[in-house]
Amino acid sequence: MTRAHRSGRRTRWAAAAAVAALGAGTVRARRRLAALPVLDPAGPYGTPRPPLPGWHLITAPGVAADDVTVRAAAGHAAREGLGVVDLIPARLDAESTLGLLRLLDPAAHRTDRCAPGQGAGHALLVSDDVHRRAGLDAAAPPRSTADLLRLVRTLKEYAPDATGWAIAPGLTVPRPDPARHAEELRARGLPPGLLSAARIAGLALLVKCLVSAPRWGAAATALYWLQPAVVLGPARGPRPAGLARATAARPLRALSGALRTLATPAADAPDAADDEKRRAAYTAELAAGTDRFFEPRRPDCPWCSAPEPAVRLRTPDLLQGKPGRFTLEECRHCGHIFQNPRLTLAGLDFYYRDFYEGLGGDGAALVLGRMSGTYRARAEMLRPFTTPRAWLDVGTAAAHFCNAARTVWPDTRFDGLDMGEGVHEAARRGWIDTAYQGQFPDLADRLAGRYDTVSMHHYLEHTRDPFAELDAAVKVLAPGGHLLIELPDPRSRAGRLLGRYWLPWFQPQHQHLMPSKNLEQALTDRGFTILAEQHGAAHQANGDFLGAVALAANGLAPDPDAPWSTVPATPARRAARSAVQAVAVPCYAAALALDALRTVVARATDGGNAYRLLARKELG
Repeated sequence: MTRAHRSGRRTRWAAAAAVAALGAGTVRARRRLAALPVLDPAGPYGTPRPPLPGWHLITAPGVAADDVTVRAAAGHAAREGLGVVDLIPARLDAESTLGLLRLLDPAAHRTDRCAPGQGAGHALLVSDDVHRRAGLDAAAPPRSTADLLRLVRTLKEYAPDATGWAIAPGLTVPRPDPARHAEELRARGLPPGLLSAARIAGLALLVKCLVSAPRWGAAATALYWLQPAVVLGPARGPRPAGLARATAARPLRALSGALRTLATPAADAPDAADDEKRRAAYTAELAAGTDRFFEPRRPDCPWCSAPEPAVRLRTPDLLQGKPGRFTLEECRHCGHIFQNPRLTLAGLDFYYRDFYEGLGGDGAALVLGRMSGTYRARAEMLRPFTTPRAWLDVGTAAAHFCNAARTVWPDTRFDGLDMGEGVHEAARRGWIDTAYQGQFPDLADRLAGRYDTVSMHHYLEHTRDPFAELDAAVKVLAPGGHLLIELPDPRSRAGRLLGRYWLPWFQPQHQHLMPSKNLEQALTDRGFTILAEQHGAAHQANGDFLGAVALAANGLAPDPDAPWSTVPATPARRAARSAVQAVAVPCYAAALALDALRTVVARATDGGNAYRLLARKELG
């Protein structure tokens, strides 16, 4: 077979895959659209009356909702038990409607307590209770659609299973502003550059398929071109303005919009002033160099004290792209892998900053909010052994696990402990009952014997002294209590295959990665009995190949607009980053497929990239 024949076959397969993906996306959009209720102004709440008590209508500039629409929305909320209703204009333009349907599954997101809030960005009806708990009483009204998009994400956190969506025929909205598209994507927690690069790559693929595989290419192009009309044309409820024009001009508008978004610098975002302050602070801190962020290298293993550990890998910060290089070494005796030299407390503060909170808070929340299945699986692990009553989640961050675990154990009291400020926000949301901020070993005496369950999910590897954390768990657990731990598995074959690009190495944050046998022995030495161990079931989907592509792309072209960047944010550097992101798009697609296969294999062979241990503290 000639090279031309092989290339043609690959193109036909790509075109067929495009048809399948576009067809599935179209069916999914229709299904989601059908799940959106349409407000009925003629219903029992349709008669205009004085302003509604107990509800707050929040709108973006230029949006108007008549009294009939507001009362219909309040009636819908009362019937459905909702605290927040996002009102979707029936005349919302076609691309905005399709974009919303790609992100929002109304049926699933209503019951998924961790799903990020998504909305149309035009109007919200909020109950008094949610409005008060979210601290909106003195808040300024939204200045833009982006402000309202950020607000619905916040309110979904305060009403995790009481947020709903409805199409509002009586809602009038202004025309979309293409110049604000990048800002609105950032408000949704999405990367404008990567999405625009993906769109351009997708259009280029359609053109290539048209040329090299005309039949499949024509089918894919027609399906893409007509998708707005197919999804929205005969729909009940929405009547997008200019649907025919939007459908006819879709490819051209998509290309021009993607190019415009790529040309929009991150400095145009609403928080540009805050970014400048961050940049000044990082510049001042980095003036002294990064050597002071590291302790002296130790000559032995911190787990078993065996001498002369071997270097496992050296890597820069591929997560955020902050300056510095990091070394992981492996004990030749027990297999423990640890950062050597390890970070000082000042170094930890520097490299954690703007990752889970601050600048990186939205991205972290978006990732953590998509792990509901993993959270429930962790909680379900206890079912054969106990019914938890008082549960402390250590290293809870924003308490996504506790929020999701309530669906498994609704009568359990969930408390959370973390170093970050986010633990207090979690308590205000109602995701945990009590928040503790500080180091677990420092708080252990205060919490001694209070809990029948303690969990540490991807926490122990972040700590400076894992033994001290286990000793703290012994103190806090009542006799007969259970300790649940989940960790990356350093024995995973993917770690050797992908090298520094294996995401669970997670440098510079991970200080210790211990094999399961080491942890089992440490627990046994502290009076625990191992009840259950999971490897395949604990596998983190998309944590291997997709993570490797993301780290490689970020390493090749770090974000020049990051406030800690040591190179000027020139147009050339922005263009280079956009180019790398565009080239990475097909790699992401391939990585998703590989990770799906990897997950199936991990489940079947009980060998994934993480493991869980459940242990019981024995009496006496």
